[in-house]
Order: sequence, then C-alpha cells, then structure tokens
Amino acid sequence: MTSNESGRTETDVVVVGAGLAGLVATAELADAGRRVVLLEQEPAASLGGQAWWSFGGLFLVDSPEQRRLRVNDSLELARQDWFGTAGFDRGSDHWPRQWAEAYLQFAAGEKRAWLKEQGIGFFPIVGWAERGGYTATGHGNSVPRFHIVWGTGPGIVEPFARRVRAAVDAGRVELRFRHRVSELVVTDGAVTGVRGAVLEASGVARGEASSRTEVGDFAITAQAVVVTAGGIGGNHDLVRKNWPARLGPAPQRLLSGVPAHVDGRMLQATEAAGASVVNSDRMWHYTEGIANHSPVWERHGIRILPGPSSMWFDATGKRLPVPLFPGFDTLGTLAHIGTTGHEHTWFVATHKIVEKEFALSGSEQNPDLTGKDLRLLATRVKAGVAAPVQAFLDRGEDFVVARTLPELVAGMNRLTGGTPDLELAQIEREIVARDREIAHPFTKDMQVTAIRGARNYLGDKLIRVAPPHRILDPEAGPLVAVRLNLITRKTLGGLETDLSGRVLRPGGEVFPGLYAAGEIAGFGGGGMHGYRSLEGTFLGGCLFSGRVAGRAAAAAL
Repeated sequence: MTSNESGRTETDVVVVGAGLAGLVATAELADAGRRVVLLEQEPAASLGGQAWWSFGGLFLVDSPEQRRLRVNDSLELARQDWFGTAGFDRGSDHWPRQWAEAYLQFAAGEKRAWLKEQGIGFFPIVGWAERGGYTATGHGNSVPRFHIVWGTGPGIVEPFARRVRAAVDAGRVELRFRHRVSELVVTDGAVTGVRGAVLEASGVARGEASSRTEVGDFAITAQAVVVTAGGIGGNHDLVRKNWPARLGPAPQRLLSGVPAHVDGRMLQATEAAGASVVNSDRMWHYTEGIANHSPVWERHGIRILPGPSSMWFDATGKRLPVPLFPGFDTLGTLAHIGTTGHEHTWFVATHKIVEKEFALSGSEQNPDLTGKDLRLLATRVKAGVAAPVQAFLDRGEDFVVARTLPELVAGMNRLTGGTPDLELAQIEREIVARDREIAHPFTKDMQVTAIRGARNYLGDKLIRVAPPHRILDPEAGPLVAVRLNLITRKTLGGLETDLSGRVLRPGGEVFPGLYAAGEIAGFGGGGMHGYRSLEGTFLGGCLFSGRVAGRAAAAAL
C-alpha cells in the first residue's frame, strides 16, 4: 500500500467488511499476491462479524459424517430440495439460480476437503434442520445435512483470520478498523475506490454498540472494491420497510439476532453508486426467539433450536396447523403467525422434552462445542438440562415452569398480562387429545408421526428427540411454557452479481471494478436461496462467495 502527497492511499483492492466473507476474500486476494486494504467500521474485537456468534452449521451433501450415520444423500436429492425450497419465479432469479447450482456443486464436491485444509473439523452427528413436511418437491431437507463445525462460529472464523493476519505480517494486507465507508468512488463508469469517515477509537467488547463519533475522513484508490458488509437485520426500520405482504403485517416488536451495526448502510451506499439490488423483500427471520437474559446488544435475542416434540400454540391458545411443527418450516410458520393478529406464540413442553430437545443458537450458548470440550460435550447424551438452557429456565423472561397445567396457564397469562387471555380449557383439550395419541402405535396426529419418524434417525435418537410420552405425565414434569418472539436474522436478497462475484448495474451490465460477496449479495447473485433457506447455507454462502469474489478479483487485476 502506498500514500500519495494528498494522503490518499493507493492499493490493488479494497475489501469493505471484516466478517467471514471479507476475511475469505482478503485471504484469497493476498495469497494471489495482491495488496489489500481491509476496512471495518467496528473495533478489532469484532473481527469475524456475525459468523463469530453463529452455531457453526454448514450444509454439506453426501459427507462421510452423513454416511457413517446411514444417511444416503446425493447431489440430485439436494438439488431437488434446494429448488423446491427456493421457489425461483422472477426475472431477477437468473443469477440466483446459477449461484444455487454452483453452490450445490461446491457443497457436494470440494467444500469439505477445502475446509479440512483450513483446519476445520466437524461434530460427528449431523443435524436435521428445516424438515419441511410437504411433498417431495416442496420445501425442506429430505435428509440431515446440518454439519456443526468443531469450535462453532469462532472455529470457522479463526482459520481465515489467521491467513489474513499472516498476510498483514507479510505486508500484503492492511487492516483498518473504525473505518466506515460512506460512498464508492466512480470514475468514467468504473469503481476506483472508496471514501468514508474514521470513527473514534472504541474499547467495547465484541457485538456491543460502538461510538459513531467521526474524528476524520479517508479516501482510498484501488483497482477493485469488494463489498462484504452484511445485511440489514440490526436495522428494524429497514426490515419493516422491506417486509413482504406474503409474511403478514410487518411486526412491531422484534428481537435482534444480530448486532446493531448490521444496519444495511453499505447496501444503500452501493446501490446509490449505481449497483443493482434485487429481491429486497426476501428475508429470513426466526419465530422461536427468546430475550437474552444477559444481552450483549440492544433487544438481543437467542433462538431456540427445537426438536419436534413441543406442542406449539398461537397467542390465543390454538395449536399451529400441520406441518408447522418445531423445526419444520420457518417462514411458513412466520406467515401463519401473521394471520393470528398477534406476534408471539408458545411452546408447551415437559422437562423431559426440554432436556433432550432444547438447544440454543450461537457460539456463546454452546460452550462444549465452541470450546472443543469433550468432557462437557459428553453431558449432551446424559439426562439433565444443559447449563445454558437451565440459565434461561432460571432467569429468562419468556419462561414459565409449573407442576400442573392450571398453574402453567396462569403463569403464561401473567407473563403477557392476559393479552390475549389464554383459556385453560382450550389448551387442556388440545394436550389431552394429543396425549391419547401416544397410548398406541397408531395415530392420526402428524406431529406424533413426525416424532416417531425422527427417532428412526440415529443422530436424533441419541441427542435430539425425546422418547414419545404424554405431556401431562407427572413423571416427565414439570411442565415448561416458552413465549416465542420474532427475531431478525438474514437478508436473502441483495446486490446482483454474476458467477464471478462482479456486481451488475440495473439491466445486467457489469459494473467495472466492483465485486460483492456474503449476505450483502444475497450470498451470491442477489439471492441464491430464493424465498427460503435449507439452513447451514449462510456461513457456507459467505465462504463460497467470498472465495469466488476474491479469486476473480485477483485474476482480473
């Protein structure tokens, strides 16, 4: 990197955003011998962005982990699931379709070996997320594909951060924290650099809100700019602005699954420079959010990763319809909640279900996997509630624990102030009817069928799905109710890119000098997931698109 007489830095490539996609792109560029300035508006403590907080799930196809668990997967089955889930139906889906196919080839091909080369390993039991529950050509994963990284989110971030730090030591990369880009510099129709503000130093911890006080400005000239600045999940006003009618009314109360700095500013700045933004109404938010008892950022929410056994009621006490069972169809459930006139729902479970089936999203909520602690990990197969879950039972504002159903329903009404008031008789009628279905090997209750089917999979039987039992069985108690809130997470649309990660202008022309990767590009093409995700594809999308953009930009210079 060099500075001219005006103080303007000159380099080969500027990468905007030091999250996972930015780290991957920077590492690839540096390995190709390019000089890179990596800009990040947050302090150094937040290196790795949202990926650091993640559970670390990756979508892989026909992996050794799957085969060891007798899961027969294939590229053809994964393609059937992906396209049935995506529901591509727009002219703007031209590049997303191609990115989806390229990503499937990657997930069924070199992805696992490439990650192994980075030093990334996997927990041996594969999770089964987004199970669908429709026809073979509809939404959902036909088989378990959710591979948890040994070390969770930090375990994914560290190998690429290490490569970037090595490039810093070698003089090929300059890391500049507290540098917030406000605009792209466009010269003769091509992107030739960035401008922005230097923010005052901040010593806040990872994820905490940092100062926005400006203490200077900067400008950098480059042959190419790679934008990897994430989505909009921390900006609830922008989420509501883009909220689609198909998901019901835009919610007034939302928890945040991402820090406040995930605000969409760079997406807006890139669009203002002339880039094409597509599929802005496609987004991915969860319905099983609980308020963090120890929040790091404002309205900090944690998602329950549920097994299939909890009974799910809307705010009025009606059971959710088939196939909206826990863990089956995230956006289908979100759309249904929008029809109820209320924004919260309820899980009703037993202590036996909670200890087997309640997991929590996020690296900080899974100290055994994150810390690679084998002794602590062994407790997952033993009886008893995991310590992070017990902390929510003890301190979480959304939890009610009671010995009897009347006490439980009374506690649920106290929690909401009776808005709306739940009727004991209605909830009891649903639970008693469901419990009758457990008493024999036959059933017309599709959730009971789903529970029994899940336990045919060894991974679920070992650590994920409780043996079928009556909710009102005293031996399985006490009873637990959880108020579930809507929680923001991912943007599925974004900057339109070709298969080299080059950003396009409206109309399809390549925007010279500009690349994008990660969530800001809809994880590739402006929306490779279409309308819905199969899970494990957000981190993977950052890895894949960051690698593509970094290599393409390096080759083009």
